[in-house]
Amino acid sequence: MTALSSENCSFQYQLHQTNQPLDGNCLLILIILGKILLNILTLGMRRKNTYQNFMEYFCISLAFIDLLLLVNISIISYFRDFVLLGIRFTKYHICLFTQIISFTYGFLHYPVFLIACIDYYLNFSKTAKLPFKCQKLFYFFTVILIWISVFVYVLGDPSIYQNQKAQNVSSYQCPFYISIQSYWLSFSMVTILFMVFITSWSELITLVKAIRITSYLNETVLYFPFPSHSSYTVSSKKTLLPKLTICFLGTWLPFVLLQVIILLLKVQIPAYIEMNIPWLYFVNSFLIATVYWFNCHKLNLRDIALSVDPFVNWKCCFIPLAIHNLDHIEKPISIMIC
Repeated sequence: MTALSSENCSFQYQLHQTNQPLDGNCLLILIILGKILLNILTLGMRRKNTYQNFMEYFCISLAFIDLLLLVNISIISYFRDFVLLGIRFTKYHICLFTQIISFTYGFLHYPVFLIACIDYYLNFSKTAKLPFKCQKLFYFFTVILIWISVFVYVLGDPSIYQNQKAQNVSSYQCPFYISIQSYWLSFSMVTILFMVFITSWSELITLVKAIRITSYLNETVLYFPFPSHSSYTVSSKKTLLPKLTICFLGTWLPFVLLQVIILLLKVQIPAYIEMNIPWLYFVNSFLIATVYWFNCHKLNLRDIALSVDPFVNWKCCFIPLAIHNLDHIEKPISIMIC
């Protein structure tokens, strides 16, 4: 009776050990599936009447890579052990593929940030305007080049795998890379926003009290009443800063608070989760606001077209204070839509 009980315990232990990686794989599939659904929701909510830009193409490529990762690990998880093109795939390739993607995503934050910044600066200054089809091809091949470059770096750097091997020796779990780039990027943006609050606190309070809400072209809009002698060209960075801040926070305040919580609690999020489309659009809006602020002397709010942000409309003009009913204006000078 004792021997039978011992065998039963041993069998249950072996069964538990066999099912443990499978449960981990199922959890990983559910996480990536949730991320893909979030990507689809974000892409579906964005404005469609925006100009071509680098960040749009990169977001679509990121959604495609996430989908490709989900298909690969789902197939491996289902068949468990199979041979394809002479290569044997097992459940351990699920961990390997996810680690490679984590390293790749983790190293992409700085390059994407810099290229998007250069792209917006060139588009704003209009130093080199390419034809529409050439511009699409340029963005397409730029995105492919970035992915290939980072993949080659990740697969060719031996220090990455030595680090990963050391972690695997001390743990039976599959460790994932935590990106330091995203941490410092998030820290920098939150710090800048905090400094803006300190330097423009009184202007922000005054502007918030002056905000009016109305309906224009079937959209809820916010506009700022100003004296009729206000200029249509913004020449002061101090004047533009609180308006850009309110417009940015009108859309991204929950995301800013989330970043503050993550930084304060020092939450470690795997890179394959942290690099997502909502995060990229958040960075995108921050970059656009920064470019507009640095080029405020070129910003003619009556003529310039600012449809480059899928979530924030930066075209905020100033309605004269004497006009109280926006519906009576044939062509409003400017509107800020949040």
